[in-house]
Amino acid sequence: MCLPSQTESNTLITLALSKGRIFDETLPLIEAAGIRVLEDPNTSRKLILPTSRDDVQVVLVRASDVPTYVAQGGADLGVVGLDTLIEHQAETGGNDLYQPIDLRIAQCRLSVAVRADFDYDSAVQKGSRLRVATKYVHAAREFFAKKGVHVDLIKLYGSMELAPLTGLADAIVDLVSTGNTLKANHLVEVDHIVDISARLVVNPASLKLKRTALQPILSAIDQAVAPRLYTLS
Repeated sequence: MCLPSQTESNTLITLALSKGRIFDETLPLIEAAGIRVLEDPNTSRKLILPTSRDDVQVVLVRASDVPTYVAQGGADLGVVGLDTLIEHQAETGGNDLYQPIDLRIAQCRLSVAVRADFDYDSAVQKGSRLRVATKYVHAAREFFAKKGVHVDLIKLYGSMELAPLTGLADAIVDLVSTGNTLKANHLVEVDHIVDISARLVVNPASLKLKRTALQPILSAIDQAVAPRLYTLS
């Protein structure tokens, strides 16, 4: 695919990424669009990284801040987990981002977990009021409301597994990948809320004003995802 060169357009495209799994798994997809990040975020002190294209730069932000950067125009596009996106949409109304592509990377699930000795099903059936610790308060509130379960939500930002072990909460809502962390802390997964993967998000204004520069990038990434979808099906 022929992509715009610096001589064809002076439009600067800014891509917001967070360090870690999403960054690592995004690299092969953007390389399909001819974008190669030139510095390692784990060794560089820079928060704005150059790429092999003079018209594209990468900004490093916290995962929870990616939707805000893109929605507010600090970046033209970004990659963010559906878990973070759900919380952002609940807070903003969900109309400030265009979401063209499910990248099918950073896959996991948002689930309910409890101590192995806690009878979750019985508590739900009896209509017990549960104390639930989570970072994902909007997703948790909606899930339990649909089940007709009354909950008191406790917002935490880390070490979620400690909450049931210390008596702070009856249950947690958190991301689960292999389940090994739950098992190591004597917790069990008891309810599945939603499958999670990373999504490409785009600023709506950028899509209009920078369409000529953005559209080939979006198309190349979409084509790079297609083989992955075929493999997973």
